Amino acid sequence: MRSHLPSLPRLRWPIALWTTLLFAAFSNPSCAQDSLELFEKQVRPLLLERCASCHGGQEPEGDLRLDQAEGLAIGSRSGPVFVPGKPQESLLWLAVSGESPDLQMPPPPHQPLTHAQKRSIQQWLASGAALPVTAPSTDPTENASTDFANTPASDLWSLQPIELPVLPDAADEWSQEPIDRFVADRWPENHLPAAPADRTAWLRRVTIDLTGLLPTLEETEAFLRDPAPDAMERVVDRLLSSPTYGQRWGRHWLDVVRYSDSNGLDENIAHGNAWRYRNYVVAARNADMPYDEFLAEQLAGDLLPPDPSDPYRRKIATGMLVLGPKVLAEVDERKMEMDIVDEQIDTVGKAVLGLTLGCARCHDHKFDPWSMEDYYRLAGIFKSTRTMEHFTKIAKWNEAEIPTPEEVARRDTHQQELASHRDRIAMARQEAIDRWKQSLATDMPVPEDPEPMLPEADRQMLQKLRDELKELEKKAPEVSTAMAVSEGKIDDVPIHIRGSHLALGKKVARGFLAPVPLPAPQIAPQQSGRAALVAWLTDPEHPLTSRVIVNRIWRWHFGQGLVRSVDNFGELGESPTHPQLLDWMARNFQRDGWSWKKVHRQIVLSATYRQSSSATHADLQADPENRLLTRFPKRRMEAEAIRDCLLQVGDRLDMGVKTSYLHVKNREFFFDHTSIDKTDYNHPCRSIYLPVVRNHLYDLFQLFDYNDAAVVLGHRDTTNVPTQALCLMNSALAIDSSQGMAKRVLALDGTDAQRFALAVRFALQREATAEETAMACRMLDEASQRGLDPLGAWSLLCQGLLASNEFLFLP
Repeated sequence: MRSHLPSLPRLRWPIALWTTLLFAAFSNPSCAQDSLELFEKQVRPLLLERCASCHGGQEPEGDLRLDQAEGLAIGSRSGPVFVPGKPQESLLWLAVSGESPDLQMPPPPHQPLTHAQKRSIQQWLASGAALPVTAPSTDPTENASTDFANTPASDLWSLQPIELPVLPDAADEWSQEPIDRFVADRWPENHLPAAPADRTAWLRRVTIDLTGLLPTLEETEAFLRDPAPDAMERVVDRLLSSPTYGQRWGRHWLDVVRYSDSNGLDENIAHGNAWRYRNYVVAARNADMPYDEFLAEQLAGDLLPPDPSDPYRRKIATGMLVLGPKVLAEVDERKMEMDIVDEQIDTVGKAVLGLTLGCARCHDHKFDPWSMEDYYRLAGIFKSTRTMEHFTKIAKWNEAEIPTPEEVARRDTHQQELASHRDRIAMARQEAIDRWKQSLATDMPVPEDPEPMLPEADRQMLQKLRDELKELEKKAPEVSTAMAVSEGKIDDVPIHIRGSHLALGKKVARGFLAPVPLPAPQIAPQQSGRAALVAWLTDPEHPLTSRVIVNRIWRWHFGQGLVRSVDNFGELGESPTHPQLLDWMARNFQRDGWSWKKVHRQIVLSATYRQSSSATHADLQADPENRLLTRFPKRRMEAEAIRDCLLQVGDRLDMGVKTSYLHVKNREFFFDHTSIDKTDYNHPCRSIYLPVVRNHLYDLFQLFDYNDAAVVLGHRDTTNVPTQALCLMNSALAIDSSQGMAKRVLALDGTDAQRFALAVRFALQREATAEETAMACRMLDEASQRGLDPLGAWSLLCQGLLASNEFLFLP
């Protein structure tokens, strides 16, 4: 990797500090990039705003400069002020957190940092405290860009045109399909593929993979009895046409677009209508909506003609742009607006293009070829989009009306009642005035508004009618709404020097990323540019859009992408292990109508996917990390699949489509004065329908490596910790599912051995071995001797199966 750090002699940094910073910044490039983003977007502006007045300039207090990255890295006269990865051991954290009575910054009488500001510093320190090489001067008159040595666009592999590579020759009968040819072409000479997984293992693997559920006994038996050569193809077609497919693969996309049912951050209030977007995604995936259309509806659905069969669908789709976390109590409204724009750029950049564009808010990207001008071209598009109803705290995001015919009828009736009551008031007022005039002498002058002169009885009568009108107005029937965007005030955005809206440079016309070798569509003067953005993103010659999504689909099948850094196709990301396969899939994806389901069929029917997960000594020697796919990667089910499969084997799973399980109304707070979240997750629905509350995720989800829900996440890490086993031993979910499974087993009129065989087929979709059966029978005998009733004994036995690695992992 090319180093962008300054030379040691120029800064004279201590060797120990250099070692720490180098390790923190480059031992894990993706973590370093995330840490740099935190610094540039949150920590640097905070230090300049709150600290630089004292710790900057010619004579910084304590010899600690906080207006430059170099000064922060060097520290003060007392030594370093932070320890990467360890906030609690960092003087910087002790100073701003208020945990040290002798060290408080900013010092009184200055206002302490807000909770959100403290959290930004804590997160940056915990993430490794990565720093850029240099920091721009605090003088806003200087050039907004920096001299970072970013990669020329011509050198970045992901910006090269997508070619349709020539298929490698089939080395043997195994590598007949295109995917297999490309995979085998990378293997060492004379390497043999892994043995194919047996039919029951493949069926279990592909069913969990495509639906997040286990194959049923009937499905397993039907498949094993089917000798036809196209039996696997018909299984895949059945799974892809099942509504459970959209529930599984819609959840993958929700990870990428940071879906949540709450705002998070400072005001964790309810996204009461986010479920409409979630259900839109599920329906779109079930319908195999072409990916280019899928993107168009989410980024510019409000600009497209309504679909007569579903007139509000495209409006609901734009909720993707609204779902991000926002600091709704930010007092600086311009800052809040640009922070929201930044979050949208960051989301679209990572989710669709695999690019870390947010880094260019404050300076030209340190590693990739994106300039600040590129960033603010896109910023103009999103600033010209109405995402918020208003920015006054507590700010409100934008929602669009999507009334049902019944709601329209109720609203029309209410409007008629209001009009009738207003007519009644006007008539009563006029009659009272006429009576009063008749009581006057003919030569007496009449004021312009005679109502105050009316008799007391008439005035009280009119006031009563007006009070009734107010009450009637309060009873306006509610109309359904959805989180959505619309066109806003069209405006180009000036470069924000160091990312600050208080220091503006030249204006930049709305547009796209100049280094991408693709003609840019024209943006009409009176349009935000979102329609043109969609046209640019879905151009068949765009080098990133189709590469990124087929790589995501590959990752969701194999646990790792062909490009392992699925959210970063830039310099700090990884290069593809199989570049020709990636390009072949990307080009064919477009030719096949941008269909996800056709990609699934190519993958799960390939010999590569059908390999066993067992590794020989030769495999481990030739491909220790399985980057060459010499075997199927063994991987654990995700949190949602674990929960859904537990409910399924316990005969408790509700397969229906759901709306919202939030216990609070739209825009209401999740926590009362007790700070206790009372969200209920005890519903037997598919996991995709459970609430996702930022700052307070469902315990089971957190335990089994759920996504962050606040940022784009195309790759979930998988941990293996004791608390997961404890959960499967002690949680109500596991115990109730085990009891439900035991009742199903006990319903069989047979021997213990026959019942155990059924339990193994329920949980593991295979036949029990003689050794397993003997152990199970002994365990049941011992339980009976200890006085345990049959249901209790079988529940324990079933729980052991459900807690096993064989249940939790794809075969």
